[in-house]
Amino acid sequence: MTAAVPRVGSQAPDFVARNQHGETVGLPDFRGRRDVVLVFYPYAFSGVCTSELTALRDRPDLAAAAEILAVSCDPMFTLRAYADSAGLEFSLLTDFWPHGSIASQYGVFDADRGCAGRGTFVIDRAGVIRWSVVSGFTQARDPDDYLRALRNLRPGSASLESHPRTL
Repeated sequence: MTAAVPRVGSQAPDFVARNQHGETVGLPDFRGRRDVVLVFYPYAFSGVCTSELTALRDRPDLAAAAEILAVSCDPMFTLRAYADSAGLEFSLLTDFWPHGSIASQYGVFDADRGCAGRGTFVIDRAGVIRWSVVSGFTQARDPDDYLRALRNLRPGSASLESHPRTL
């Protein structure tokens, strides 16, 4: 059963999953060390998902500001092929089994489609959700929004200055 989308200001639900390399990655790994941008997306190799994730790949300022964790219900081996083909070096986490359990905790699992919806959560070093957005299935999200949310966590941080987007 899918929970409600957690509110800004609430503790982020903890999870542990495998990334595209089979390594175990969990939200608690970053507590006290690094802010996290948690990005749920429906399908590896789909058009909107690929445009969103390659936009994140092409934003070193965002990767410097926070750990990017992208989650889908695709199997680990699919995520490995996807990461290799798109040049994605940040963690692509599998929510394949139990199917959609992480997306369900964050209220973004689409049971009719059997996949995660488009939800993004900026989580601070204390594990608190500080910003979130849930978009329509075909609506791409803007990485500049993530950077603005991160900048608000630590006002005045030079490493979080906005950079022009390249198209």
